[in-house]
Amino acid sequence: MPLISVVIPVFNAAHTLTDTIRSVQAQSFTDWEIILVDDGSTDGSFDIAQSLAARDPRLRVHRNPRKGPSAARNHGALTLARGEIVSFCDADDLWTPRKLADVAEALDVGSVDAIFGRVGFFATDPSRPTSVSSVDEGHISLQMLLGENPVCTLSNLSLKRGLFCRLGGFREDMKHNEDLEFLVQLLGNRAVLRGLDLDHVRYRLSPSGLSADLDAMRESRNEVLQAAACYGVETTETAEAQYLRYLTRRAMRLGVEPSRVQAFVREGLRTKATAFCVPLRRGATTALGSLIYPFLSCGQRRFLFSR
Repeated sequence: MPLISVVIPVFNAAHTLTDTIRSVQAQSFTDWEIILVDDGSTDGSFDIAQSLAARDPRLRVHRNPRKGPSAARNHGALTLARGEIVSFCDADDLWTPRKLADVAEALDVGSVDAIFGRVGFFATDPSRPTSVSSVDEGHISLQMLLGENPVCTLSNLSLKRGLFCRLGGFREDMKHNEDLEFLVQLLGNRAVLRGLDLDHVRYRLSPSGLSADLDAMRESRNEVLQAAACYGVETTETAEAQYLRYLTRRAMRLGVEPSRVQAFVREGLRTKATAFCVPLRRGATTALGSLIYPFLSCGQRRFLFSR
């Protein structure tokens, strides 16, 4: 049996799927399987997946049509996976060659249950990310999750499969923040989530997709806060200001109307100005950037306001 099961939900990813799979095939660590779960693609993604699987027996292709990405991930990890560790990857993201080696080494330590690394955000060239997430090495607390999610994306999460099964997987009734809600449940059940200050993921920036729906994102955040409250952890002004900064940057990257961007900034500053503005490279530039935002091109917005 493979040590690591890589679960990739697929929906209309014909233009990126091959590169994603090749980034897994290029891993220095080779004891893995890929489980591709197609969610009803109409663009040839399923045929591409089957063609790649025909040339590599470590790839397995299944259908789980039109049930959503969380259901696809759950089907892959809860029902089909055989590895002791499950790693998730979206069908338009890429991994650096040593990601799985780092994951296998880190999770071999008995006190660590889940692991993540750094994420580089790119628009066209994965070798030249426009920004890179920061990682505070050590264990993540539940309170830390309520500000800016340090994991950033499910393409950056690996954990022991037995733990994932005990927690029941991702909530399939949530279309936004289901990853963060799961992390809250993970830490609420006393699991240990650790960050590695190592380069692991290349995240493809796109103005489309579920995370473009800012109103729904804010609404689903209430579900996350309710989940945290069940474990005795309440949000703070600092966490709320950090989250509003995140929404501001996403709004600018998506090209929403300037009045809405400025409303996010005002709300964030009213909530807690220091938390919104610090660190200066993200906070102050976000506040000042909102003033010049109406005059920037789409490319400039994506470059300046990457996560």
